[in-house]
Amino acid sequence: MDLKDQLKNLFPEHVSETVEKQDTKSDIWLQDDPIICKYEKRKGKPITILEGYTGATEDFKLLAKSLKQKLSVGGSFKDDKIIIQGDYRDQIMTILKDKGFNVKRVGG
Repeated sequence: MDLKDQLKNLFPEHVSETVEKQDTKSDIWLQDDPIICKYEKRKGKPITILEGYTGATEDFKLLAKSLKQKLSVGGSFKDDKIIIQGDYRDQIMTILKDKGFNVKRVGG
């Protein structure tokens, strides 16, 4: 007996609601110009920088959050740039292409 069955026994009148997940492709504004994905080293540690997004700042912050969660890495959003800790250019480019963005790789 799983948790749903136990809850049905405790609350027989309750009707469960299904929550639909929204696709992130429609939530974020897509642009014609490519997002630039580049690699740098700061204080001897590798970072990946994404810049060139011309949409709303809140959309870019949501994109940064989803990238950090999918890659399970740290990062930040500063000065209209997404900074991801580590060299994840290939993974980031595939994620952004799946979302419908044009991505240009710069450096190395």
